[in-house]
Amino acid sequence: MFTLAAEKPDDWWEVEALYDLCFAPGREALSSYRLRDGIDPVDGLSLTARDEQEILAGAIRYWPVRVGAAPALLLGPIAVHPVHQGEGLGGLLIRESLALAAARGWARAMLVGDQPYYARFGFEVLPGVVMPPPTNPARVLGIALEPGAWRGVTGEVCRVTET
Repeated sequence: MFTLAAEKPDDWWEVEALYDLCFAPGREALSSYRLRDGIDPVDGLSLTARDEQEILAGAIRYWPVRVGAAPALLLGPIAVHPVHQGEGLGGLLIRESLALAAARGWARAMLVGDQPYYARFGFEVLPGVVMPPPTNPARVLGIALEPGAWRGVTGEVCRVTET
């Protein structure tokens, strides 16, 4: 049993420690981090998951970006503590946070990841959407939170400083 809640400012360093545990050193050198530098995650969409003892078990964050002129959410990182991997917590975080994003009026979300994993949530390759290099275009995935939201949306993914 996990309790999901919006990430609070006091959670920041605990979430960062979880990301450090789950990802390789140098994770902040990835191109997606250039889109996040100096920008706060989208308020209310970044979630934490705590177990029965209130220990952080997982976290997911979202960042505002633009693809051409279209606003979008950049999902990531998402992490589940190794002792809770395989329990469906990552899927729960993705489904719940995407539902929140749709309810708050976001039309589209994207990420850089493995298509076979993220396809189960509805993510598809986004042809014509270009992440900063070096990013494999086959790993640039998106989901429409409103029908047709990605139709005609192409271009470079850019930082947004105001949401």
